[in-house]
Amino acid sequence: MAATQGNHDLSPPTGQQLANCLRCILYWPHLSRTGLTALIVGTVLFAINQLDVVVAGHATTTTWIKIAVTYLVPFCVSNIGLLIGFRQYPSRARAEPAAERD
Repeated sequence: MAATQGNHDLSPPTGQQLANCLRCILYWPHLSRTGLTALIVGTVLFAINQLDVVVAGHATTTTWIKIAVTYLVPFCVSNIGLLIGFRQYPSRARAEPAAERD
């Protein structure tokens, strides 16, 4: 029997649930929104944290890895927010793709 808290199932995710999460993340309207969010937020963070190093010509491999992570973090956070939102409102998750086909 799965543990619950309120309306939320606290059991570990199954393979099917993980596959559904991946489908939700890769669904083009979601991917375009989370990608745009990562691009905007990542660029702001890059400008704040690493732009001076790159402009001065002192960027190392470590700097470029940090820049990649700077864009990856907001992408991951956006997707986590997306998944949490659909977990709280599962009827929207089923209804949205059908509405896009019309």
